[in-house]
Amino acid sequence: MSLDRILARWSGGWRGPALAAFVAFLAGLPGLMAMPTLDRDEARFAQATAQMLEQDDYVVIRFQDDPRFKKPVGIHWLQAASVSVLSSPEARQIWAYRIPSLLGAMLAAAACAWGAAAFFSRRASVMAGAMLGASFLLSTEAFIAKTDAALAGTTTLALAALGRLYAARNGGPPAGRRVIWTFWGALAVAMLIKGPVALLVAGLAMVVLAVWDRRAGWIGGLKWWWGLIIILAVVGPWAGAVTVATDGGFWSEAVGSDLAPKLAGGQESHGAPPGYHLLLAPILAFPMTLLLPAAAVAAWRFRREPGVRFALAWLIPTWLVFELLPTKLPHYLMPAYGAIAWLAARALSEPLGAVAKGVGAGLAAVVGLALAGGVFYLLAEYGEASDAWAAVLSAGLLAAAGLVGGWLLLRRDADTAIAAALALGLLGHGALAALFAPRLDPLWLSARLEQALGDARLLPRQGIAEAPVAVAGYAEPSLVFALGTDTGLEGPAEAAQAVVERRPAIVEQADEADFRKALAARGGRAIQVAVVKGVNYSKGDPMTLRVYMAPVRELQP
Repeated sequence: MSLDRILARWSGGWRGPALAAFVAFLAGLPGLMAMPTLDRDEARFAQATAQMLEQDDYVVIRFQDDPRFKKPVGIHWLQAASVSVLSSPEARQIWAYRIPSLLGAMLAAAACAWGAAAFFSRRASVMAGAMLGASFLLSTEAFIAKTDAALAGTTTLALAALGRLYAARNGGPPAGRRVIWTFWGALAVAMLIKGPVALLVAGLAMVVLAVWDRRAGWIGGLKWWWGLIIILAVVGPWAGAVTVATDGGFWSEAVGSDLAPKLAGGQESHGAPPGYHLLLAPILAFPMTLLLPAAAVAAWRFRREPGVRFALAWLIPTWLVFELLPTKLPHYLMPAYGAIAWLAARALSEPLGAVAKGVGAGLAAVVGLALAGGVFYLLAEYGEASDAWAAVLSAGLLAAAGLVGGWLLLRRDADTAIAAALALGLLGHGALAALFAPRLDPLWLSARLEQALGDARLLPRQGIAEAPVAVAGYAEPSLVFALGTDTGLEGPAEAAQAVVERRPAIVEQADEADFRKALAARGGRAIQVAVVKGVNYSKGDPMTLRVYMAPVRELQP
């Protein structure tokens, strides 16, 4: 069956968004199931959610004893629901905490297709959703248990609904009250997940369209009073509860210690000059990279079309804001990537020019080869000979996505080229996340420490050894998530005291001498259970971690 027939069969009605969501599902699932817990944000979010369930407190967000007043509570509620249904906080199964992120990515792809269908052909709308769902950035965020994929999903849904309302006023299909309620509902949930980001994206789009069109009547028809009621109904109860519970501390911390530093300068060493997001876009959009030059051409040529105009109003002001923001991280622009997919899909509706084809093919080839080179670099730095097959497979598929896609774009039609690039890119990303990356043992210190403790029957959740585990010299959140909320991230003296109290201890090489002195001062003895060597990739430091316990005879009554 040809690609045109497949798209014709699956692009009608709900099938188009469903197919786009399925592409996002295939892109994110391998990493969701196979990747170890990631430091630091994922582990912090997951641990805070685990504590919510353990302590039955769904208002105040905490990481161990410290309040975590940086983001609203929405993602934690979603994760808590997922863990309650599919797992348990005691099991510490990270995949269960990642389900909301995967669903968020699927929602983003489906919403992208749904919104595009109001402006473009059914075939183009499905391709828009599929390209977004398979993009390297979204498919990676889909298996990381934090806010960003869920934010992308809700923001894309809000902008898709807003786009349908705009299309209805410009000769497109009618959009009734359900679309308005969808817009406000998605915006409200997005605000509960990550504050004002979605409101910023939607607000900028509306302002640009009002100025561009010199009319804003359709914006006035959004039932603003009802929208405010919906937002207050969704966000208000938790906002009031957390204000009372923390005596206003949540807001002063969230604004004063998280938001304000990002606006004032590069927070946590994440500063970068303008142009950062532009340089990363070909990598993060891959394999949609193939059509980025054509999308730019289409944006200019068809700028008077309502769909292209809306995509530009969605994309450009948001892009400029985040380029000017001193603090930059790759995922910040993800809520606007749906607009790029719309422009790329619009480009597919017309024959591509020779220059757009040539530049797109070359750009995709360079990115594919660069990603393959990155895989081999990881193999050389952190892998072993036995990992070579997984590296070759991952690198080969990623390179093929760029090279084969580029060759087909030059030799055949653009639809075939992007379909081949998406298929190979999906396989390459899946192989990278599920087969190769988990084999790089030096990077996964916390997972290996958890395994070592489990093999020795020293994990707190096994209920055999005394708890909690004391740790000196290694304080990554992934270890807290793996070993439990009470895990002691203190120092060598506390590690020595743990052994004296017949609890396990983990000591990094740099603290070994102090640990031995503290143990001798307490008259204790320790036996080494395991040694775990690797790299703390959050800091780039090589580490040697030893697991200790009291001698067996001292454990006997």
